[in-house]
Amino acid sequence: MLKKNGIYDVTIDGYSSEGMGVARIDGQVVFVHRAIKGERCRVQILKALKNIAYARILELIEPSAHRVQPDCPHFGRCGGCDLRHMDYTEELSFKRARVQDALTRIGGAQIEVEDILGASAVDAYRNKAVFPVDAGGKIGFYRARTHEVVEVENCRLQREESAQAANAVRLWMRECGVSGYDGRTGHGLVRHVYVRSNVQGESLVCVFINGTRTPKEQRLVSLVREYCPHTVGVLLGINTRQDNVILGEDYRVLWGRERLEDTLCGSEFSLSVPSFYQINHDQTERLYAKAVELAALTGGELAVDLYCGAGTITLALAAHAKHIIGVEIVGEAVRDARENAQRNGVENAEFCCGDASDIAARLAAQKLRPDVITVDPPRKGLTPEVIDAIAQMAPQRVVYVSCDPGTLGRDIARFKARGYAVTRAAAVDMFPRTVHVESCVRLERTEKLEEKEDTRT
Repeated sequence: MLKKNGIYDVTIDGYSSEGMGVARIDGQVVFVHRAIKGERCRVQILKALKNIAYARILELIEPSAHRVQPDCPHFGRCGGCDLRHMDYTEELSFKRARVQDALTRIGGAQIEVEDILGASAVDAYRNKAVFPVDAGGKIGFYRARTHEVVEVENCRLQREESAQAANAVRLWMRECGVSGYDGRTGHGLVRHVYVRSNVQGESLVCVFINGTRTPKEQRLVSLVREYCPHTVGVLLGINTRQDNVILGEDYRVLWGRERLEDTLCGSEFSLSVPSFYQINHDQTERLYAKAVELAALTGGELAVDLYCGAGTITLALAAHAKHIIGVEIVGEAVRDARENAQRNGVENAEFCCGDASDIAARLAAQKLRPDVITVDPPRKGLTPEVIDAIAQMAPQRVVYVSCDPGTLGRDIARFKARGYAVTRAAAVDMFPRTVHVESCVRLERTEKLEEKEDTRT
């Protein structure tokens, strides 16, 4: 077994799912922070466990041609970025390999990831920023794997309007003596600063607080409008729970509008603060185009879209289906989805509010037999109950959009046990400079049904 502080020369032969370099010393796997595949390094063991160890680079004996100088002063302290030490070509190679590994090793799928769609912009692509605030009033991002806030005034991943809105809140707190929230004690007021922007550069700003009111609310509004002049609304999000949940229990408009308008895939959307909406506009359009392609709709099908959020994928699919049902647990998002369908003149879409597993089970019990089901679940993936309900509805195709390759692989294995096989797979880099990657796969039913009822709407 390796010893802590031991020094070794190693060659990096791959990556972990978290983007660390992987080496082997006497057959034991060693994860090396910020190492790049192909490099020869002298490393020091930081932590040695029974089967794995963690190490840091002491010396680069033979650096990779893909190594670059990190271009952010916060890299290594802030937990926002993971891969600023490598060029974008290597980042895409790592992400494609990560999805491939999850499909084959975890999911047992004998399919090749067709491509990875890289981003044209690797900085300033996020249309939503959520800045945690600590008890001392720091506004920034958490240090990796901690709840320690690193103050960041200019994040390279965020748009300028997000940074300016956070700067306005920072000044308001200092000027008016407003406290930050202490998660350990439950005391303090400001918990998070939320900024959502659209393609026109307009922003919706929400300050989440541990209470119902704040001092000098109009001063907050005036500073946000001064620092971020294209703001269309300033809100307070009420969150008095003593947990790590960000979104509030209620919202109050201090000034302007409570929703932000945006255009995506040719449709117009009205977005409230809680509505799920992908954070990279240009890459989202490519991802949804891929989902529509894999759905292979011809205009006569019934489709179901689970975890539909504000209806973004639902409306993209509606143009190609006879009828589509969107399912979402967040009530405000369902209201947004219905409004979005109406404003875009989409008459063949309906939306249900409820837990995906409950609604899916109800639809299955009604012997609803959709031709295609799409799912875009949170990072934790699908529950076995959702997969069971999908299998009971027996669609010909399931299109799975995933933000976590690991849970995607797990769920693919579960689908395989219920008669579904992956027939196509692609990856989309929605989150440049981080280890996260979006995937889109098509599963097809391999077992014939003895009887299929036609219950299309």
